[in-house]
Amino acid sequence: GVDLVVCVLPKVRDKLRPFCDTMAGASAIFIMDSRGKVIISRNYRSEVPMTITERFQQHVIDAEDFAVKPVFCEDGINFAWIPYNNLYLLAVTQRNSNATLLITFLYRLAEVFRAYFNELEEESIKDNFVITYELMDEMMDNGYPQTTEAKVLREFIKTQSHQIAVEQMRPPTSLTSAVSWRVEGIVHKKNEIFLDVVERLNLVVSANGSVLHSEILGALKMKSY
Repeated sequence: GVDLVVCVLPKVRDKLRPFCDTMAGASAIFIMDSRGKVIISRNYRSEVPMTITERFQQHVIDAEDFAVKPVFCEDGINFAWIPYNNLYLLAVTQRNSNATLLITFLYRLAEVFRAYFNELEEESIKDNFVITYELMDEMMDNGYPQTTEAKVLREFIKTQSHQIAVEQMRPPTSLTSAVSWRVEGIVHKKNEIFLDVVERLNLVVSANGSVLHSEILGALKMKSY
C-alpha cells in the first residue's frame, strides 16, 4: 500500500519520508561483556558488518570518560548503547532512526531478560542462549520493536522446552488486543467514553482589514465514567 502511494503521489512521499526515517528501527542488536566482546547478537537487516563492535570499543571502552557518548555516528552508521550491570547493550543502524526509540528498546530488552533470568548478567545470557534468541526475535521484527512486555511474552515463550499442541498454535489474546496490559474480562455497567474537541482561533487584523497573524489551537479532551 505504501509503495503504491509513493509511486503515484510524490508529494506524499516527501511528507512521509521524515516519518519513515524516524521509525527506521535498528539494523542489529549486540550484547557484549565488559571488555566489549560479543556474547550474543541479532542481525535483523544485514546492513552493517558484524565487526562493527570494534568501533564501539574504540569510542566507548577505550575512550576517556569525558569523551563517551550514549549515541554517536561514524562513517554513516549510528550507535546507541546502554550499560547494564557488567554488560553493554548496543543497537546500530545505517538509517536516520529515532535515538530515543532505540535506547528505550534496549532498556525494555534488559528488563525482559531480567524478568526471565531473575538477574541480567553475563552468566545468565550464556546459560540461556536459546531463550535469549527467541526473545530478541519476538521483541523486534526486521529492526522494528514489537512486543516488549514480559507478561505478554511469557504466554508463548516458556523458560522450559515444551511441545505445542495444534489447539495452542494461536497468539495469546493479550498480544492481539489494543492494550496488552489490560486484564481480560473487565466489565463496567456503562462502557462509555466522551470526547470533547476544543478549538480556539487567534486572529490579529490591521486597521485596513488585512490579516497580520492567525492560528488555530485545538485540544482533544477525553473522559470516561
